[in-house]
Amino acid sequence: MKLGFIGTGKISSSVITGICGSSIKYSKIYVSSRNSKIAKVLKKKFKRISIEKDNQNIVDNCNWVFLAVTPTVGEKIIKNLKFRSSQTIVSFISTITIPELKKMIKVKANIVRAIPLPPISLKKGPVPICPPNKKVKNFFNKIGSTVEIKNEKLSINFWSTSGMMASYYEILKIMSDWLVKKGIKRLDAQKYITTLFLALSEDAVVNSKKELKYLVKESQTPKGLNEQGLREMNKKGVYKSVISTLNTIHKRLNK
Repeated sequence: MKLGFIGTGKISSSVITGICGSSIKYSKIYVSSRNSKIAKVLKKKFKRISIEKDNQNIVDNCNWVFLAVTPTVGEKIIKNLKFRSSQTIVSFISTITIPELKKMIKVKANIVRAIPLPPISLKKGPVPICPPNKKVKNFFNKIGSTVEIKNEKLSINFWSTSGMMASYYEILKIMSDWLVKKGIKRLDAQKYITTLFLALSEDAVVNSKKELKYLVKESQTPKGLNEQGLREMNKKGVYKSVISTLNTIHKRLNK
């Protein structure tokens, strides 16, 4: 199987890294030269990488084509590419819908939208796909955990929450910076904060069959530090702000 990536940014790099460390069988991975720095790093790191200047060469040579460009670039270039009906086309583009992709691609190929995130490089994390597709599901299950969604409107909800990734990292950064200002060495501060939230996330996954409100309750003791932290952040409207932000991202995706 030959895989092609049109767009070589962070997500493409993460997916390719995951693929190269997995049991997925492939003979070659073609990447576009648009981001030459990332493309060159991938080629140096993995043996079966080929950098292509022409996106049509990628389409011509591959069984599976991954669209990983920005929406603006996607609207300009996809319609000019000639795909084959035998291909599987997986789009990582956030705001171009399946009906829009079908019009651009023109042939009756298997078209699936997917939402991988950077931890896919570690073969971790959920990958929502829409519509359900057995081959694509099995593919992403080898580098993550596939979630199949039948309705594209519902899939937009997942895209919305994926837009909070940078916000999460900002929380880790703020807490680390606070420790540094209190005299803790940068590496020690970052190690503590990142491993703390990793442990909390793993505990949440283990208990994910319960409603998450139980974890909120169990992590507090009367008049304790966590009770204070939660109360003060609620009072300042932090969590209402999270909901408000999700709504505005969702509105943008529901153009």
